[in-house]
Amino acid sequence: MHTIEAMTNNVTNNVKPIILVSGLPRSGTSLMMQLLTAGGLSPITDSIRAADEDNPRGYFELEEVKSSQQWIENAGGKVVKLISQLLLELPLGGPYKVLFMRRKLEEVLASQKKMLARRGEPVGSTDEEMSDMFAAHVEEVESFIRGRDDIDALFVSYARLVIEPATQVARILRFLQGQTEVILDAEKMVAAVDPNLYRNRAS
Repeated sequence: MHTIEAMTNNVTNNVKPIILVSGLPRSGTSLMMQLLTAGGLSPITDSIRAADEDNPRGYFELEEVKSSQQWIENAGGKVVKLISQLLLELPLGGPYKVLFMRRKLEEVLASQKKMLARRGEPVGSTDEEMSDMFAAHVEEVESFIRGRDDIDALFVSYARLVIEPATQVARILRFLQGQTEVILDAEKMVAAVDPNLYRNRAS
């Protein structure tokens, strides 16, 4: 699997892009949504999925993205959380600015297993099978992004975001400069990162 910090394609600058937060399950997408919302960006969410022990600050999800693309019409300059699989179904046009969360696969798998156990749901495949599947999926997503001129993507390490939030927030602000409906508040974004919520940390 390639380690890619950022990919930049040619995105039209005459309209505000749709800002998408994406990544594998349990990779830090909710943290990124918390951070952007704290900074002043308007999230498009229905709040159907309530906060719980796995995500005590909430999930920031929009159920509609799983069955419709109508949400796209009014999403310019706002932020939407989109599972990585649905990135592959984005209609042409955009423009889109994607913040893609990266996390060590062993941490993703450990977090996901604990979440499923708390819900009483079966874990399913082995760690090796899941790791191979996730790695292949990330490769597919990266290839897809490279082939789309209407998508810009910034890859953000979950660990680095928690450990050095000021540095990572600066990267995010450069990536989104002039592309949002408001000027984001860097201090509030940094303050939204709680190191105590970095659980299932790899040794």
